[in-house]
Amino acid sequence: MSATTTTAPAKPRSLNIGRLLLEGRAFFALIAIIAVFSVLSPNYFTVGNLLIMSSQVAIYGILSVGMLLVILNGGIDLSVGSILALSGVVAGALMQGVEIDALGVILYPPVWAVVVLTLCVGAAVGAVNGVLVAIFKVPPFVATLGVMYVARGVALLMTNGLTYNNLRGSEALGNTGFNWLGFYRIGGVPISVIVLAVVALAAGLMLARSAFGRWLYASGGNERAAELSGVPVRRVKITVYAVSGALAAVAGLVLASQLTSAGPTAGTTYELTAIAAVVIGGAALTGGRGNVRGTMLGAFVIGFLSAGLVIIGISSYWQTVFTGAVIVLAVLMNSLQYGGGPRKG
Repeated sequence: MSATTTTAPAKPRSLNIGRLLLEGRAFFALIAIIAVFSVLSPNYFTVGNLLIMSSQVAIYGILSVGMLLVILNGGIDLSVGSILALSGVVAGALMQGVEIDALGVILYPPVWAVVVLTLCVGAAVGAVNGVLVAIFKVPPFVATLGVMYVARGVALLMTNGLTYNNLRGSEALGNTGFNWLGFYRIGGVPISVIVLAVVALAAGLMLARSAFGRWLYASGGNERAAELSGVPVRRVKITVYAVSGALAAVAGLVLASQLTSAGPTAGTTYELTAIAAVVIGGAALTGGRGNVRGTMLGAFVIGFLSAGLVIIGISSYWQTVFTGAVIVLAVLMNSLQYGGGPRKG
């Protein structure tokens, strides 16, 4: 005689409005911001203004992608704003010409060489962060805080506290085109926005389709378990900090190109904006959770909010207040979404 078992039919999942709003908070916040400021100012929701705001958001967005990779790994990078400034200063110095006293000549490298060298500087500084964290076991907060001061100090020393102006270059010297990133458009879309789209798409594909992306999520979710599973945890950690530094250099090039000048104080507090964008986008500061789509929404939330406040005449100083409040609120929402318990491997 055989026994028969019956399985109760699965209950249909009910729509949880609260959870839907919580998980889609960045998207709904962006829609609300656009709606509110469109009512308050007729000039806000126009194609021209949206493109201008997107061009400004591009700098925050590029920084935020690098910050996302670091946070997914369970770290933090407080040095991106200073790396941005240092990269801009390096580019400015190269555009002004490199004097070689022994030969009595001044070299003016072409713009492509300026871009490559600047990216190398950013990646190298980021790699220093990675080595300190991965090899010497310095806590990420302390390591990147120290590098933040060093990078900013080097930028100040290189310029003596001044700003490199008029970086458009000269046709006679063969170094024109630096302002291409900041002023030119393709199909009406600013180059900086296209750069942001390319960076976001590449990062998204890397996280979703590559072995490195799987390693990154695994090492951020449970580093010890990932290491026992054969994930090269140290290499992943150094790589994400180097990529974060390189993307900070990209942001520095975009900003210097938009301003056609580069100063050592550029990018101050930008690291907080990048962290805010990542957290607003739903990434967990404990690591292992987050995606590029949410981070991009977070960057646009902050950028469109700041631009809206300026358009309606509210003091720019309030932007700092709102950014801090947004970070706290986003962390509280992340606690509600993910819970306060320990991460599971």
